[in-house]
Amino acid sequence: MAQTAHHRLRRVAIAALLLAPAAGLLWVPWYAGASPRLAGTPFFYWYQLAWVPGCGLCLLAVYALTRHGSDDP
Repeated sequence: MAQTAHHRLRRVAIAALLLAPAAGLLWVPWYAGASPRLAGTPFFYWYQLAWVPGCGLCLLAVYALTRHGSDDP
């Protein structure tokens, strides 16, 4: 019973990590503004560029969760 709850929690975490970049980038009205600026760059641009390493970290975490899951009997 506890094992299936653990697997379910892992699947939910994987789904959340995969959906976070899509949710953060597809809702354009949320970040379609010029302020706040970062080093003179409007928010619209640096927000999207910040997701590049963010997506990489999400995918790395998903890989680690799926890789760890394959080691279980």
